[in-house]
Amino acid sequence: MAHIELNNDLPGIGGLLAYRPDTARPLGELAEVLLRGPSDLSRGERELIATHVSELNSCNFCASSHAAFAAAQLPADHVRSAKLNALLDIAAAVAESGRAVTPELVAKAKEEGASDLEVHDTVLIAAAFCMLNRYVDGLGTWAPEDPAVYATMAQHFVKGGYAGMV
Repeated sequence: MAHIELNNDLPGIGGLLAYRPDTARPLGELAEVLLRGPSDLSRGERELIATHVSELNSCNFCASSHAAFAAAQLPADHVRSAKLNALLDIAAAVAESGRAVTPELVAKAKEEGASDLEVHDTVLIAAAFCMLNRYVDGLGTWAPEDPAVYATMAQHFVKGGYAGMV
């Protein structure tokens, strides 16, 4: 049960966005740009970054939903590249503290072929998901246990995007 009365039974961020539609619009637009807008990273790779940060932050709803969104957008035989692993290390540092991102982490990502845009987008996605994870968990929202729920959500968001989340 959420810490406040949301007047809806939607799980995770959905319940919060329905509760406060005026904040839902800019949050949805931000997610749309970060996870689906122009980038050197694929949509699936950006969803993996969101998943990784959400797992590190122990946000079950966000980790489960974005894992499903990543799986829906990556080929079944997708193997994480050394570049993506280096970017995930940067994302993990952001989850710890922005100051934990070191020149060495960035240099490693660049050695593996990451562009400045990819490093930028990784840091911004990780920072945004730290905020979103705390929003979802800070208000005590609930998360479905059935993985099929997340797979269904993935089909909706992969097709329609984040801008109209509520």
